[in-house]
Amino acid sequence: MNHNAARLRRRTATAVSRWLEPVLLAVTTAALTGGGIAWLADAHALANLFWALGTAAAIAPAVGWVVAALRRGHAGVDLIAVLALGGTLAVAEYLAGALIALMLATGRALEAAAQRRASHDLRALLEHAPRSAHRRTDTGVVTVPLSEAAVGDLLVVRPGEVVPVDGWVESAVAVLDESVLTGEPLQVERPHGEGVRSGVVNAGGAFELRATATERDSTYAGIVRLAEQAGAESAPLVRLADRYAAWFLPLTLLVAGLAWLISGSAVRAVAVLVVATPCPLLLAAPVAIVSGLSRASRLGVVIRDGGALENLGRARTLLLDKTGTLTGGRPRVLDVVAAPGSKPAEVLRLAASVDQYSPHVLAQAIVDTARERKMELSTAMNVVEEPGRGAAGTVDGHRVAIGRPRNSQARPAWAKAVENRALLDGAAIAWLTLDGRPTGAVLLRDPVRHDAPRTLRHLRTAGIERLVMLTGDRAAPAREVAAVLGLDEVRAELGPADKVAAVHAEREHAVTVMVGDGVNDAPALAAADVGVAMGARGATASSEAADIVLTTDRLDRLADAVAIAQRARHIAVQSALGGMLMSMAAMAAAAVGLLPPAVGALLQEGIDVAVILNALRALRVDQAVRPALTPAAEALIRRFAAEHDDLQDVLDAVRTAADRLSDTTGPEALAAVEQTHRLLTERLLPHEHAEESQLYPALAPVLGGPEATATMSRAHTEIERLSRRIATHLQLARSGDGMAPEQLDDLRSCLYGLNTVLRLHFTQEEENYFSLAP
Repeated sequence: MNHNAARLRRRTATAVSRWLEPVLLAVTTAALTGGGIAWLADAHALANLFWALGTAAAIAPAVGWVVAALRRGHAGVDLIAVLALGGTLAVAEYLAGALIALMLATGRALEAAAQRRASHDLRALLEHAPRSAHRRTDTGVVTVPLSEAAVGDLLVVRPGEVVPVDGWVESAVAVLDESVLTGEPLQVERPHGEGVRSGVVNAGGAFELRATATERDSTYAGIVRLAEQAGAESAPLVRLADRYAAWFLPLTLLVAGLAWLISGSAVRAVAVLVVATPCPLLLAAPVAIVSGLSRASRLGVVIRDGGALENLGRARTLLLDKTGTLTGGRPRVLDVVAAPGSKPAEVLRLAASVDQYSPHVLAQAIVDTARERKMELSTAMNVVEEPGRGAAGTVDGHRVAIGRPRNSQARPAWAKAVENRALLDGAAIAWLTLDGRPTGAVLLRDPVRHDAPRTLRHLRTAGIERLVMLTGDRAAPAREVAAVLGLDEVRAELGPADKVAAVHAEREHAVTVMVGDGVNDAPALAAADVGVAMGARGATASSEAADIVLTTDRLDRLADAVAIAQRARHIAVQSALGGMLMSMAAMAAAAVGLLPPAVGALLQEGIDVAVILNALRALRVDQAVRPALTPAAEALIRRFAAEHDDLQDVLDAVRTAADRLSDTTGPEALAAVEQTHRLLTERLLPHEHAEESQLYPALAPVLGGPEATATMSRAHTEIERLSRRIATHLQLARSGDGMAPEQLDDLRSCLYGLNTVLRLHFTQEEENYFSLAP
C-alpha cells in the first residue's frame, strides 16, 4: 500500500508540474515584460505592480517545492529562493523579485527539458514494451494479451513487431534488430533453434517463435521493471547536491545576516540572498546524473537510480564471479587429441555425430565446435545415453562412445599425456572409443571471455584499485583464470553466504562493486554498494537484486558504465561547485554593496544557464570509452574471427605432427609433417597475409596508429619464419633418405614453437582486436 501510495503521489506531482512550470514561466515572463514596458512609458507605479505580482506568483510554488523537498528528507535549499523573493517584496526591490521569479521558473523549465532529453532512452524502454502476442492455434492465429502467453506456445512475430517473450526460432531464420538490448545497430540473423530474447524487433519477414518463458520471466520484463524504478526513484539524484547544501545554506544565511548587521541595510542582505539562490546546486547534479543514466542506457546498461551511478563513479574495489562473468559460462572445446593412426578432425566428427542427440552441456559444446569447423556429421543409430557416462551409438557401421571411459583398462601413453594436460589446464575430458578401442579425446573448458582482459585493463585505468574473484569453483581453475587476467586475489569454493561475507569485508575499506550472473550471486549483489548483473540471459534473481544490469552479454559494457559514471559524477561536481563558487563571489560583491539586487538577479540567471549547459555535457558521447569502428573494419573483424574458428584444425595438426615426431621418426611421422605443411601453406599463411594487408591497416587508425599493431605484425613474421624452416626440413628429407637424426630436434622445436606462437597470437588477436566488435 505504501509503495502504491508513493507511486500515486509521484504521478500526481509529475502531472501538476507539467502545467505548473510552463504556466509559472509564462506568468513571470509576462509580469517582467509588462513592467518593463510600463517603466519605459514612465508609469513607474504600474511597473512596480507588475513586478510585485510576478514575484508574488512565484512564492507559493517555491514554498511548495521547499515543503516537498523537506518531506523527502532533503535540505530544502529552495529556502534561499523563498527568502529572496520575500525579501525583495519587503524592501520594495520589485524588479529584483521579478527577475528572481523568472530565474526560478526558467531554471525549473530548463531542468524539466534537460531531464526529458536525458531520460528519453529510459522512457523509450517503457514505450517499447509489447502488450500482446499472436498465438498460432489449430484454427489460425489469434491475438491474446501478453499475460496469457504460456511456455510452449507457438507465436507469430510479424514484421516490425517487438518479440513479446523469450523463445527460440521455429522458422528457418529470423532477422532481428537487437539494438534496444545491446546498443548495437547492426541487424542479426537467428537460425532455426536459436534463442531469441524478448524486446528485440523483427527486422525481416514474419517468423514463428516457440515461447520458453512467460511475460514476467522474460528478459524484457526484467529490464522494464528496472527502467520503471530508474524513472520513479528520482530522490537519489540530488544526494550530491544535498551534501553541498549542508554547508552552502548556512553560509548564505550567515553572509546575508552579517551584511545586514554591519551595513544596517536590509537591501544588501536581500542582494546576497538573490545571488545565492541555489539553482546551480539544485539543477547541475540531477541533470548531469540523469544524463549519465541516459548515456548508459544507450549502451545496454540499465541503472536503477542516480545513487547507483554516483557510487559506481566512486568505486575502488571490484569483486567478480567467475562462471558467466569472467568466463563465457558455457564450456568450449579446448583441444582435440587423436591416438596414433587417427586424426583429430575425425575424432571430433565422430564425437559430434553421437553427441548431436544429447542435451548435455558438454555434448552441445562438442557439436557446436564441429559445426563451426563446417564438419559434415553422420547420422548415428541406436544412440543410448547413460547419465554420468556419456552417449554411445553406431556411426558409419562402427560402435562409437563419447564421455567417461566404459572400462578400467590401462591407459595408453598418449592418454596419460591427455590426463596430465587436462590437470594442468583445468579441463574436462570426453574420451572417444571406436569399436571399444580408445581413439581420441576432447578437452573442454569454460574459456575466459575475449573482452575480459581489455575490460579489466580499462577498469584499472579508470581507478579501480583492487580486483578480486569470488567463485564457487575449485581453486585450481580459478587461480588459472586469475593469473591470465592479473587479478589481485582469488577466493574459491565459496557458497552464497561466503560471498556475502567477502563483500562486507571489502566494503569496510572502499566503495565496492560486485558483478555476477547466477541465482547464487543475488545475495552478494544486494550486499555490495553497487551490484551489477550480467542479465543478458534473462531476468534471473541476480538481475532483480542488482543496481545495474548489463542487458548484452558483454563484460566490456561494465568498463563503459564505470567511465560514464565517473564522467557524469565529475561533471555534476564540477557544475555544482563551479556554480556555487560563482555565486559566492557574487555574494561577496553584494555584501559590500557592489551588486544591487536587480543586477544580481540577472547575474544569477546567467550562472544558472551556464551550469545547466555544462551538466548536459554528460550526454555527449565520449569516444575514449571504446574505439569507434568503421563498418568496413567491423566486417573485417567478423570475417577473421570466423576464420580463427575454421583454422583450429590447423593448430591441432601442428601439435599432432610434433607429437608424432616425438613418438616415432618413421614414414607416418614424416607424412603428418607433410600434411601439416600443406595446411600451413594453403590455409594458415594466406589468412595471416590477409590480416597483415587488410585487417591491421583498417584497425590502425582506430587504435592510434601503426605502432598499435606492430607487435602482432612481428608475430606474423615469426609464424612465416617457422613455416619456412619446416619447409626446408621437408626438402632436405626428400632429397636424402628421409629425416636425418640431426634434423629431428630442430624440426620438433619448430613445430612445438609454431604451435605455441599460433595459439598465443590467436588469443591476443581475439582479446585485443576481435573483442572490439559487438
